[in-house]
Amino acid sequence: MTTAKDLFIITMDPRPEPPVGQGDLSLALAGAELVDLLGAGAVTVDGDRIVPGGPSAPDDPLLGDAAAQLTRQPPYERIEDWLWRRGRDLSAAYQAGLEKDGELTRKRSGRLSLGSDRVEPADTAGRRRAAARRDEREPVLTALASAVGIDDGRSDDEAGLGDEAVTTVVAAVHDAVMELEAVRQRRTIENASFANLWRGP
Repeated sequence: MTTAKDLFIITMDPRPEPPVGQGDLSLALAGAELVDLLGAGAVTVDGDRIVPGGPSAPDDPLLGDAAAQLTRQPPYERIEDWLWRRGRDLSAAYQAGLEKDGELTRKRSGRLSLGSDRVEPADTAGRRRAAARRDEREPVLTALASAVGIDDGRSDDEAGLGDEAVTTVVAAVHDAVMELEAVRQRRTIENASFANLWRGP
């Protein structure tokens, strides 16, 4: 299991209220992938840019796909740009991948068989590992979970990320999620103004 998969699982187990937004989660998953690629030595960070290492292929298919999408020609991609590009619909890709691996199961909600499906973590070693990282407040996972609104009451300063490159990535995730929220708020205001215009005095 990767940090991104662990992050996906803890956003569903137990299911937070309000639920984590798909866009927020996608950005955080892209950041989690980058953290794992840093840990594997597949990339380094130079300022705010991602510098690829050797053409290593991670064992995990989704992480391997992330490595394949790295920009390998200078000027290298900015972390923020990577988060937005790689993060597009990434939560759906992780859901599909985890379902395929048996880490997620579909359960009917409601008594009728026509009720909508609800996805939840299966009782697997992967789920227990993700829960253990969460319960131990593993710094990287805690910081990424905080970015999507799962707060354990600790500040970023207390997270103790240690590694400068990882700290840079996590900070970029927080900034991107805040930017996405600002876009949402702006659209809500614009839509309300448009509705009022048509409603008239």
